[in-house]
Amino acid sequence: MSNRRATLAATAAIALAVSGCGGVGSDDSGDSVTLKTMGFGTGDEIAKVRVKAARKTIAPNQVKTSENAFDAQQFLSAVAAGSAPDLVYMDRQLIGTYATKGNLLPLTDCIADQKIDMDQYRAPAVKEVTLDGKAYGLPEFYSNRVVMINNSALKSAGLDPAAVDTSDWDTLAKVSEKLIKKSGGKLSRIGFDPKLPEFLPLWAKANGVSIISEDGTTANLDDPKLVEALEYAVSLIDEHGGWGKFKSFRDSFDFFGDKNQFATDQLGAFPMEDWYLTVLEDVSPDEEITVLPFTSVAGEPVDFVTGSAWAITADSKHKDEACEFIKTMTDSKTWVKAARAKAEARDSEGKPYVGTYTGNAVADEVIFGELVKPSGNAGLDNGVQVVLKAQESAFALPSSPAGAEFQKAWQDAVNRVLSGDQKPGKALAQAQQEAQKALDKAAEN
Repeated sequence: MSNRRATLAATAAIALAVSGCGGVGSDDSGDSVTLKTMGFGTGDEIAKVRVKAARKTIAPNQVKTSENAFDAQQFLSAVAAGSAPDLVYMDRQLIGTYATKGNLLPLTDCIADQKIDMDQYRAPAVKEVTLDGKAYGLPEFYSNRVVMINNSALKSAGLDPAAVDTSDWDTLAKVSEKLIKKSGGKLSRIGFDPKLPEFLPLWAKANGVSIISEDGTTANLDDPKLVEALEYAVSLIDEHGGWGKFKSFRDSFDFFGDKNQFATDQLGAFPMEDWYLTVLEDVSPDEEITVLPFTSVAGEPVDFVTGSAWAITADSKHKDEACEFIKTMTDSKTWVKAARAKAEARDSEGKPYVGTYTGNAVADEVIFGELVKPSGNAGLDNGVQVVLKAQESAFALPSSPAGAEFQKAWQDAVNRVLSGDQKPGKALAQAQQEAQKALDKAAEN
């Protein structure tokens, strides 16, 4: 699910390809060329309007998008076969790995030739795609994490939403325990979901530690503060009867439907990406929620941000056209045009538009300053403001020469702990060795 978040942030599952074309293969003909992409498809107005604008920019050349999310094996197989796409859309945390392997093109010339204003993009997002001082991608969405609270669940437990305080771990554990419900020996409501394994970097930062060095070359997975953070987050799950019962129940949620975990009182609270506010506004507009910033043990707001990026493959046969395409896709004017179309579409349905969080700060100023209007749901409207405020304390993991391997190491460690195969300290010690070995090997190349 984590690899699909940037697409979900647009509240659109990857759908049909542009011009009805799927796959990544195509032949050039006549006086035009056809750009091949991987990892991106069009869904709602946010994607369609931008792709239309980008196609106009490169006309008479064409673009062919795939309807699937980025797949590492498929990508590397295409590269090995000499049929690499011109463009790839992937998690920004993976950029460093493929840049180090020589699969991606440094965008230095692209940025200079197209006069791309890199200052329009949010600094943490640019940091994720920059390796050794060179940008290898242009940021797309900007996924923020805040705490979303089910007011009715809190009320039923005799609690106020303000009781969900992530800076006070002892109290949070007690609140979660009060919120847990079981029926016939089976779990019927999760108290506080810590969102493991994918949110480990958030819990680590909240406990005053980063999981990797600022230069992306040194793993910090065996830090005692990180071990403590993982032990605590896992303890919240254990209170529900263990990972098996917890995950089985969580997997049963109608996450994107009108019988979602808020509407059916199956969840008390959890940290979550901002795009879920759009989901709730769409399927449960009358649900009363409270959104709060995730705070560190020191009481400071912490916002772990992620997202995807466009990159040009080193073997692209049409690098200039590819550069024009991604410039337009991520430009502030294009984002605003797409957001305006989305807002108009929502209005025609009698529904409010609660915003699109992009990696382009200039675009967001217009989106949230002019296009987002009060929805009528105080909780959702406040939630938007909480997200915008949280961005002031945003952090992203730095680009790493072994980003994919590093991510796998720590996620596998968390999964071993959740499944009961290892204790946190031992799992993270193993992950430290695996991650650092991958980082050192990548640095030698």
